[in-house]
Amino acid sequence: MSPQESYVHPFHFLLLLGIPVASAFLLLQCLRCHCPRWLAGAFRKPDDQESTASSPTPLPEYELPRQCSPHTLPEVAAFYQELHTPTRGQTITRQLMHKLLVYSAREVDHRGGCLMLHNTGISLLIPPGAVAMGRQERVSLVLVWDLTDAPSLSHRQGLVSPVVACGPHGASFLKPCTLTFKHCAQQPSQACAYNSNTSLLDAKVWRPLGRPGAYTSRDECRILLSHFSLYTCVLEAPLGQTARKWLQLAVFCSPLAPGQTHLQLRVYFLNNTPCALQWAITNEQPHGGRMRGPCQLFDFTGARADQCLKLKYISEGWENVDDSSSQLVPHLHIWHGKCPFRSFCFRRKAANENEGCSALTNEIIVTMHTFQNGLETKYMEILRFQASEEEPWTAPPPTTQQSLAPCNRLPPELFEQLQMLLEPNSVTGNDWRRLASHMGLCGMKIRFLSCQRSPAAAILELFEEQNGSLQELHYLMTSMERLDCASAIQNYLNRTPRGSPAMIHGGARENYGLELDEKL
Repeated sequence: MSPQESYVHPFHFLLLLGIPVASAFLLLQCLRCHCPRWLAGAFRKPDDQESTASSPTPLPEYELPRQCSPHTLPEVAAFYQELHTPTRGQTITRQLMHKLLVYSAREVDHRGGCLMLHNTGISLLIPPGAVAMGRQERVSLVLVWDLTDAPSLSHRQGLVSPVVACGPHGASFLKPCTLTFKHCAQQPSQACAYNSNTSLLDAKVWRPLGRPGAYTSRDECRILLSHFSLYTCVLEAPLGQTARKWLQLAVFCSPLAPGQTHLQLRVYFLNNTPCALQWAITNEQPHGGRMRGPCQLFDFTGARADQCLKLKYISEGWENVDDSSSQLVPHLHIWHGKCPFRSFCFRRKAANENEGCSALTNEIIVTMHTFQNGLETKYMEILRFQASEEEPWTAPPPTTQQSLAPCNRLPPELFEQLQMLLEPNSVTGNDWRRLASHMGLCGMKIRFLSCQRSPAAAILELFEEQNGSLQELHYLMTSMERLDCASAIQNYLNRTPRGSPAMIHGGARENYGLELDEKL
């Protein structure tokens, strides 16, 4: 072998090795330039996460639409057939295709119609003439409780309303239809309606709807629809301003039974909308949790401060099981409307630690403070919880040994007495308005009742139309902490002979002919 041949072979070897290496290097540079987000995600280690409970990592300003898992055509067809089958005025809550939905459907002709989702403040009005004469259209109104369908928001944006779908997707009418739902923005001018022109099972593409056709009042968003799709409301303050929204704090717990050693309570941080509270109530049902007392309002700011919940007082005979008396809720979990909650678990102290105090452990009293970090002195809410063994939870408490059948009318003397007690407006709102709220009326109906000559008489008449019993009314008054009204009902029942039917009151009243139809 010549010296030249021995020199050429290494050169050929380097040439053959260098070309693939250089090609791989150029490909890597291209990927790094054109797909930085994909590349970063592919090489991120699990330990690279920097989010903590006190300082959550902000979401990116923009995200690609979420991809939905594929479904078979028969599954999709069955899904939409279920949603568009008339429900005869009923509101259905059901999990379909891994989505928790609340919906109602009906057939509409040239006379128009209205769909309402009860206890949510959501309605859809199809005006007369929107459907051509001689035709019938099936329409549906859907509240989407699947949080993955909400818009992908930045840290400056907050979700202040539910996600609502009108179906069938893409349907159009001869006249605009009106969709109405609640929002919780403190400044309505900062709330913007969003629309995803997609069907319910497709990947969502949310965009601002724009001012024309969308009207935002103090607590309500009203949209004139040219065609049906998905809608929601997003809060975003202009640069230099602070966005705020109203929360409702709801406390839930299971019954306190005799001999029970542990008790857990949960505090939900919810948007101040009826549907958010209904979601919490539905979420608690499998665990036997019931709401304890009325919700309390909280002024929540978008200044990226986490929410703190501190345990301040536990009554004697009980102790906190958890390691800490303070818990944090990440700011974005609340700001983006994820309906988070925090829980505390308490247990009775051992007998040797609690001698002579056994009677005190038959009830528990808890006081908590909640505030945003750094704003404790400015905005703080005090939550007080109380429960006792004697308090029944599974049904409204019987006020006497007798069991009255649901009555269609309240006795005249009791009706007038309750009307006088509930009529004066209370500073805290614990009057006829609180009773209307406990009966599940939305803000629009409450405002309608406030225009009546006697709102208290109107709400009592509505209670009669729902065939409510005196025991149920007594239970509502006790829950409202209106012991004066509860005492009036108790006194009447004590005077009524056992077995005698409830007296029927008659005669016209000031609100004669009051009707609350679906259009409200």
